[in-house]
Amino acid sequence: QVQLVESGGGLVQAGGSLRLSCAASGRTLSTYAMGWFRQAPGKEREFVTAISRSGGNTYYEDSVKGRFTISRDNAKNTVYLQINSLKPEDPAVYSCEATSSVNTVSVYTRLFEYDYWGHGTQVTVSS
Repeated sequence: QVQLVESGGGLVQAGGSLRLSCAASGRTLSTYAMGWFRQAPGKEREFVTAISRSGGNTYYEDSVKGRFTISRDNAKNTVYLQINSLKPEDPAVYSCEATSSVNTVSVYTRLFEYDYWGHGTQVTVSS
């Protein structure tokens, strides 16, 4: 199985940027399609973005389109989430998720489709 560790969170001013990283160990990352989810206090975990095994396909939740970019470097066993133009509604614990995918092109947007996840990294926005 794969272990996932997120990093890169922090306190950023509204309108600022962050790059989150998700480092995988235990198995090669290219085996998995990946996703990022977030959970704000008092709310359910929600889908943010996903990327296929090959990195060729991505999908974004509507509120983050044009501001967030997911990418992966399979050689480094790492997935990234570039967050730009942070808004007051973005603060949450961001976690990366992995699922074994039978092909290199599918993306997965529902939490139950994922098998592994990390502890998350906190993103906080100051006004």
